[in-house]
Amino acid sequence: MMPRHVQDLPSDRRHRVALAALVLLHLAVGAALGLSVDEAHYLLYALHPALSYFDHPPLVGWLQWPLVSLDAPVWLLRLLPGLLWAATVLAAYRLAQRLSATNAMAQADAAGLWTLAVLALAPLLHVLGMGLLPDTLLMLLGIVLMGQTWRLMQPGALQARGPWLLWGLLLGLAGLSKYTAIFLALASAWCLLAAHGLRVLRAPWAWLGLLLALLGVAPVALWNAQHDWISFRYQASHGAGGTWEAAQLLRFGLVQVLAFGPLLLWGLRNRWRGGVLRAFFWVPFLVLALLSGGGSSLPHWTAPAWVALAPFAGLALARYAYAHGDSRRQRGRARWLGVLIALQASACAALMGLMLSAGAPFFPQTVRTTAVGANPFADLHGWDAAGARARALAQAQGVASVSVQNWTLASRLGWYARPLPVHVLAPGTDQFSLWAGDLPVGADTLLVDWSHLSFALPLAPQGFARCDLLDTLDVHHGQAPLARFRFFACYGWAGPAAPRNQEVGL
Repeated sequence: MMPRHVQDLPSDRRHRVALAALVLLHLAVGAALGLSVDEAHYLLYALHPALSYFDHPPLVGWLQWPLVSLDAPVWLLRLLPGLLWAATVLAAYRLAQRLSATNAMAQADAAGLWTLAVLALAPLLHVLGMGLLPDTLLMLLGIVLMGQTWRLMQPGALQARGPWLLWGLLLGLAGLSKYTAIFLALASAWCLLAAHGLRVLRAPWAWLGLLLALLGVAPVALWNAQHDWISFRYQASHGAGGTWEAAQLLRFGLVQVLAFGPLLLWGLRNRWRGGVLRAFFWVPFLVLALLSGGGSSLPHWTAPAWVALAPFAGLALARYAYAHGDSRRQRGRARWLGVLIALQASACAALMGLMLSAGAPFFPQTVRTTAVGANPFADLHGWDAAGARARALAQAQGVASVSVQNWTLASRLGWYARPLPVHVLAPGTDQFSLWAGDLPVGADTLLVDWSHLSFALPLAPQGFARCDLLDTLDVHHGQAPLARFRFFACYGWAGPAAPRNQEVGL
């Protein structure tokens, strides 16, 4: 039951109160957690300002630069993704209201409320509301671009100057956020062609907007031209994936429903005026689903697509919940929706609880070497202490760098052990090899090993001449053991060798 003083607020203010409460919840949970791999990686972007980066465009780093330059604590850094998440939900809410008016629905406010609900009940979106990833940016820019595309689909829009320039600016910012923004651009083009036909190609302001978008993404192209197009080559190779398997596609579909919730699927029901806007869902979702068959699609990559579907889910749920019919049928609808809401709310609460509890009681709590991913929530704890220990040991041993054997181990150490450079010893190119370069032949370093992704020591003939164990750090959550860090002083690097996983003894 909603508190009386909240019930008495106007509807729009109630929604804002709900959004503010969820942002505060994100901050509270985030304050108790360490940085994830990706969060730390993109914070390091802000420590190394550039026109672009090896694996992503630069906007995620540029936006964090002011707070990072002020050495803001992690809880304050997480305010930015919280605000972006709230702005995303609010933009989807407003678009649902506009679409409800277009479809002559009397339940405009209900459509907005259901849109807010389906996004607030999507478990994975809360993760993107606590940690700033490129997808966090693309969710907001995608739904705003979708609304702007809807404006430009209206009669007479071909002659409007300002809306086309804003459209181009949004496309440019999306392109500075993530390479998959190309899917949003294709969806927007599809919608505009559906509304205006080939006449849109004769609209001068549309071309000027497109020019503005290309100027917006020019830093990415310029950086790649200076670095032998490594980002584009990496993305092409990464997107190709491995052998395509139908089982992986089915697994992807199941994970998507669990991660975002079945309520959003209501957005696929019925036909609406403006339904062509669902191209903002279908284009990215189908491409990423196809890529998932080759094992090269992660669950959160589809977040902008699901956000784009949310206004249509809001419309459909409002009509379903308030449809006329006998009282028995209405009660049946209410019970069915109540069950789905309860399940999705429980999933959201469970996800946050697992992050806070480091996976207990459902995932193994052990400091021993375990299978990769055996406890994904252990990854959020202990890295701040490990970084501080690495910095102290490196200073005591007189070594000038930290090294790891996999790039996913480098991000948190790069952040928490700063300003020490971090070398990734595995062969190949990554962002850390651009920042710190390869570890020079003959160099000494502090090697850090983590029990949940542990590797055998890289020793001669390839690797180091000698590695001495300096210290271990056991990470506990409450009284339960969680992970173990080992710190080695390693001498006389001879060159890269493929890492050998400790658990399977390869």
